[in-house]
Amino acid sequence: MTDLENGLEMPLDFSDIDLGELPMEDRVEGNLRLDLQGQEPVADNMAQRRKMALFSRIPVTLTLEVASVDVTLADLMEVDGNSVIELDKLAGDPLDIKVNGIPFGKAEVVVINDKYGLRIVEFNSHDLGELAS
Repeated sequence: MTDLENGLEMPLDFSDIDLGELPMEDRVEGNLRLDLQGQEPVADNMAQRRKMALFSRIPVTLTLEVASVDVTLADLMEVDGNSVIELDKLAGDPLDIKVNGIPFGKAEVVVINDKYGLRIVEFNSHDLGELAS
């Protein structure tokens, strides 16, 4: 038997190795390096892009709400072509923007090429998460 074959028959003893002494980037758990776990795999990144492309095609309704007021049905039945209804917002205040009825922000009305437009003055993306639920 050769020295190489003799060495292979000897049992391996790893009791003197302390993995705690290794730097974090050298530690391995299973087949995964622990220092690479924070990075997003390419396949997951592509899946995320596909989801965003899908969501970007979904139509939503953007509404500019001037103001509102609660009225009784009796008062509403008395409305005619000359009636004036006082609203609950002061003139000059930014108007509410809603996406599918969910508050999105505030805006001012502008005119662009003889059409109305919006200038966003306040933006709130936190409530947009409700669109997915």
